[in-house]
Amino acid sequence: MSYAGPDIDPPRPRRPRRGPLTVALAALVPGALLGWLVYAAAGGSGGSSGGAGSASPAASSGPASAPSAAPPRAGDSAADAKDPGPPTGGSAPAAASGTLKGKVVVIDPGHNPGNLRHPTEINRQVDIGTNRKECDTTGTSTNSGYPEARFTLDVAHRLRTLLERQGATVKLTHDGDSPPWGPCVDERARIGNTARADAAVSIHADGSAQGNRGFHVILPASVHAGGADTRPVVGPSEDLGTRIAGRYLRLTGEPPANYVGDGTGLVTRKDLGGLNLSTVPKVFIECGNMRDTKDASLLTNGAWRQKAAQGISEGIVSFLRG
Repeated sequence: MSYAGPDIDPPRPRRPRRGPLTVALAALVPGALLGWLVYAAAGGSGGSSGGAGSASPAASSGPASAPSAAPPRAGDSAADAKDPGPPTGGSAPAAASGTLKGKVVVIDPGHNPGNLRHPTEINRQVDIGTNRKECDTTGTSTNSGYPEARFTLDVAHRLRTLLERQGATVKLTHDGDSPPWGPCVDERARIGNTARADAAVSIHADGSAQGNRGFHVILPASVHAGGADTRPVVGPSEDLGTRIAGRYLRLTGEPPANYVGDGTGLVTRKDLGGLNLSTVPKVFIECGNMRDTKDASLLTNGAWRQKAAQGISEGIVSFLRG
């Protein structure tokens, strides 16, 4: 975030003395005035805080310039294009602090906009430890047609921007049309494992019935079956999920789900390959219910999605800082 430099008060001309020096000073005044005009034209009165003169408190505490919005990415839906994207204006103080330098975060945007065009590939069964399951699904959508896959990718982009400003290395399991479908749930987990992520978060939105609203964070159950062994990461994942739930609630105002989790906003499951096969701390977040009109009005709003990303980000940062 850039701030205008503090103004520098212009030098005040000395009052001429009476007496023999009057004529000499009168001759010098035009030259001094010309010099001051050149100085002002060069920006001397709005330069850095160094040099003579005192800083103007009003100028130094003035509002920062607003961050610019990111241009729409190719393939974005109309809802994404009209809403402000993740801010790209330099949030220099956060980036400079490097509080997450050396930390790796993997963001897993649920589903993929291209899954609809690849039914054979996404219906292929993969091993998730406890059983076999489809490679991936198309995800849900709002009643007006805003797809979950587009929502998750938008929030993932916003979240990536926020975390990178904190100095973190951020990896996405997929980004738009790359790859054109999937990846499969087992591969999504493998991406986080290979990156040795300090934290991994899978972003989703639910497709429950009208009247069922609110968010919930899904934690991995203790699973030791087939190629799955979550026992080492159950504790850290619960810590990560609890912190995300708390920050998400505070930043978005979205209540904990009224249909799962007994009002805690936390649910434990053992049927998700992305969690079962993870060897790093990982959680899923269902940001809201796309089929509920109240939640849908939020999920389709760009400003609210920025709050959602901020809430998730603050939870991750809290976890990584310990």
